[in-house]
Amino acid sequence: MGAYLLIAGAIVAEVAGTVSLKLSEGFSRLLPSIAVLIGYGTAFVLLGQALKHGMPVGVAYAIWAAAGVALVAFIGAAFLGEPMNLTMAVGLALVIGGVVLLETGRAA
Repeated sequence: MGAYLLIAGAIVAEVAGTVSLKLSEGFSRLLPSIAVLIGYGTAFVLLGQALKHGMPVGVAYAIWAAAGVALVAFIGAAFLGEPMNLTMAVGLALVIGGVVLLETGRAA
């Protein structure tokens, strides 16, 4: 359970870093630029700790990457005026479905 909490923290940190990357306007704004560094740094430390706790690297990275992609896409559509259409939503569902299959395959 501890590894999953670490992955969840890594996802939150990575999403915060990615959204801050957009807000930094090419690193021309100081506070969002600092948030990018803190977010990504924290994400990688927590991802590394999840691996240390025994989570397989393929599963950890798949969960981290897929959840990050999905959350950033939803945040972009909801708050940053970025496009989201049915095709994109289906693509996100397929990415998430792939991660679920990886996780269930690991348990089998």
